[in-house]
Amino acid sequence: MPDQILLEGIEFYGYHGVPDEEQAIGHRYRVDVVLELDLSQAGRTDQLEHTVNYAEVAQRIVAIGTGTRYRLMEALAERLCREILETFPPVQRVELTLRKRLPPAGTVMENAGVRIARER
Repeated sequence: MPDQILLEGIEFYGYHGVPDEEQAIGHRYRVDVVLELDLSQAGRTDQLEHTVNYAEVAQRIVAIGTGTRYRLMEALAERLCREILETFPPVQRVELTLRKRLPPAGTVMENAGVRIARER
């Protein structure tokens, strides 16, 4: 199994959705991310420059999630993965789960979401 950094439960309030009303009201979103990269040098040296700063990854996710509006969760998830791969070169693969909390689906539902994986 490749080395991984796990980020779970990154939350933000964003204005995404197909109907205009959803974009006006907004929703809570939750993101879980798995970053695959070689962590052996960081493990040997105990130096941040030999890994990826997960706080910076989380901050980028929140900035995109709160700064740009998307109709589809698929489009937002794609943008998040692309941004991680472009901004953090050591990451070879990213798996991202995006959940919209309490979506307006005409029924009681805790989450609706997508999970995608992208690699170099």
